[in-house]
Amino acid sequence: MDFTYEALNKQGQPVSGKVSAENQAEATERLREAGVIVTRIDVVRTEGKKKKGKKVPLADMSMFSRQLAAMLDAGIPITQALSTLASQTTHQTLAGSVRTIAEEVEGGMALSDAFLNQRPIFSDLYCAMVAAGEIGGMLDKTLLAMSNQLHKDKQLKDAIKSATSYPKMVGGMAIVICIVMIIFMVPKFKAMTATVDDINPVTQFIYNLSDSLRAHWYFYIVGVVVAIFVIRFIIKSPPVQNFWENHKMKFPLVGELLTKTVLARFCRIFATLLAGGVTAIKALETAGPTSGSKLVANAVTNAIEQIENGRTIHESLDESKLFPPMLISMIAIGEEAGTLPTMLDKVAEFYEEDVTALSKNLGTTLEPLMMLLLGVIVGFLLIALYLPVFQAATATPGG
Repeated sequence: MDFTYEALNKQGQPVSGKVSAENQAEATERLREAGVIVTRIDVVRTEGKKKKGKKVPLADMSMFSRQLAAMLDAGIPITQALSTLASQTTHQTLAGSVRTIAEEVEGGMALSDAFLNQRPIFSDLYCAMVAAGEIGGMLDKTLLAMSNQLHKDKQLKDAIKSATSYPKMVGGMAIVICIVMIIFMVPKFKAMTATVDDINPVTQFIYNLSDSLRAHWYFYIVGVVVAIFVIRFIIKSPPVQNFWENHKMKFPLVGELLTKTVLARFCRIFATLLAGGVTAIKALETAGPTSGSKLVANAVTNAIEQIENGRTIHESLDESKLFPPMLISMIAIGEEAGTLPTMLDKVAEFYEEDVTALSKNLGTTLEPLMMLLLGVIVGFLLIALYLPVFQAATATPGG
């Protein structure tokens, strides 16, 4: 573990540097033996260090936070609580991360610094909440609030996932049915219509596609893999990302759902941070980027500049014209009454209920549309295949 230090040498002159040691106490002792008087010593944060391992599910993170809050509330020391949870946690990535945090805290590192060293397993929001709880002496309460936040995040993601799972399933089924028909059914139909000379262009195309797919299937597999990588590259390109960010809230069917998901997350995170003792500026700096929308993040960044110049939160956010009047009004009431976290929680609950209802309605709307699409695809293939069969059956021997 590395530490940076500021000290005075034997001549009373200020010096600074870096020292490696197992913990802060050992680092201080080494510097004392070197003949300097330590005035400040800090651990070097490894912010750029990328943690490897599987992504930790929100449910596991929420459960860990709730259990740690309960153990701290019961008076168990933080290092003992962390060590106990590390041994009990079934998710290996989370268990290893918590074990490392326990070791670093036991070695003299501040808890917030130890959590920062475990990013991205623990998000910026999580680290900010831990730091606020550590400074304010209410770590158990902020961890409980964080647990509730993670639980709400999971509910929102589950609602969106349930709305999109059925279209994905039907789309996959349509692709599988088409491939099976082209590989196994089309050759039989082609053999039945071998005597037909005048095959319509659509049926002939399906026959040629079937022959090509059966003879050169490996080229198609490579083509699909390449196409997937190319599409993913295009989707992640800055122009496409910027277009998506600027227009995703206006798309039919899903636009309203995405908008209210972003607003619900922004309000919930903002409320959680404020309730945890984080200042409004710091809370906005975290809530904006973690809302899930670059438009909201940019609007919040501009609002922060205005707030620092003396404007109120609701006036600054209203400048962007991105936030609904109802949200701005609730923030204004909360500012005036000193109950901003409570008001934001209420708005978040309102939007979360809307997201749940919209996701169900979206699923209900998409189900018949996807079934209709599947029917059209299969029906088109069958009609294209049966037309030559009818021609062969009605053809005269002399014709």
